[in-house]
Amino acid sequence: MTARLSENDDPTVPNPPPEDGEVESAPRRPRRWRRRIGWAVVVVGVLIVITVVGGLIYVRTTPFGASPSGDRQARIERSPQWRDGEFRDPQPLWMSPRAPLAGTVFDGDRSDTSSPNQPLHIAATDTSLFDDPPADGLRITWFGHSSTLMEIDGTRVLIDPFWGEQAGPNGLFGRKPFYPAPAALADLGPVDVVVISHDHWDHLDQSTVRAMSGWAHTTFVVPLGIGADLERWGVPSQRIRELDWWQTTKVGSLELVSTPARHNSGRDPLRSNETLWSGWALRGPQHRAWYSGDTGYAPALTQIGERLGPFDVTLIESGEYDPDWPDQHLGPELAVRANGLVGGKLMVPVHWGLFDLAPHSWTEPVERVRAEAECQKQSYLVLVPGVPTEPTADAVAAQRQWWPKLPWRTAAETPINPTVDGDSDERVGYVPCVLNGR
Repeated sequence: MTARLSENDDPTVPNPPPEDGEVESAPRRPRRWRRRIGWAVVVVGVLIVITVVGGLIYVRTTPFGASPSGDRQARIERSPQWRDGEFRDPQPLWMSPRAPLAGTVFDGDRSDTSSPNQPLHIAATDTSLFDDPPADGLRITWFGHSSTLMEIDGTRVLIDPFWGEQAGPNGLFGRKPFYPAPAALADLGPVDVVVISHDHWDHLDQSTVRAMSGWAHTTFVVPLGIGADLERWGVPSQRIRELDWWQTTKVGSLELVSTPARHNSGRDPLRSNETLWSGWALRGPQHRAWYSGDTGYAPALTQIGERLGPFDVTLIESGEYDPDWPDQHLGPELAVRANGLVGGKLMVPVHWGLFDLAPHSWTEPVERVRAEAECQKQSYLVLVPGVPTEPTADAVAAQRQWWPKLPWRTAAETPINPTVDGDSDERVGYVPCVLNGR
């Protein structure tokens, strides 16, 4: 027998309207939608965790190097430059609030020619020239940016070598060079010493270090802490020497001295200033040379000249500068000034011509160096990438312009005026020769 439906049970009869004071309940959301939303939240959460953990693992692995630890860290903490858990420059670095935008698409001052607008035709290095030593004992081969081979009094020194595909961890987060290295790393011949100035990507390249790790007779001379990166990338610890500022080591007949620099270090935002940065003085039996590394203007330049100069040749960073970060890099005019302070007889501008790392035209650094050096009557030599050159008076007279003629801004238009002790209201106030006509 079937039960009889009441009027309220009959699906064809609408429910009566609610009486006064009653609230009609909303229809329940089907449970399957609740389950789907719950699973979506779980999936998103898992993806976030995987992304964060994966990112941390990536940052802490191969291309980023390794953090110093153990005896290496203990030695670091004894350094006068180590304070409050990191290396500190005696003169703090100042950056303007605009600095993070400098060089990006949001920078209205960015040059339209910060990188070449057409391929550069760089001739291959005639590596057969390396078969014979330089006649006067000194020869320099510049491969772009700071990557340089210096042959000095029978010792072959490779400085901040870069044979990588980009200055950065990968193609997405890295700057590609304007041209490949003019010579294969394996074709340089025996290298006695590899010198590194600091751990920034454009100076310390993982793939290049790995390629050199099998060089059994090469000594790696680096600032404090960078040995951890080299060891991770395959360089045996017994071939690494780590120096603090003003410390000295000797390889064969060549003495290498770590010199102070006004800069910083770090290969990722989570690890800043764990390793030291420095320049290098190279002192052979007949010649002396100085490489600035990356540095801003600092009193230490005078000390370097007094303690270690004069120098037959200097390699001084001259590019990748901006008024929004005036303390990190010298800029062209102060690079020429630095050459005079350290007692350089001949200046070779480096740290330009290979990467787009600043808003200025890619040819601007060398144009401004030439103008300032000629105004100050200082000798300079602009090298052609990949061409082995003995820095003689004949080479200075025969130097040629290998880069295109492009618009560039003068010292008056974009002056580099570093701070004193990181105080933006107190500046060094150096007036370049090109601005006062000395």
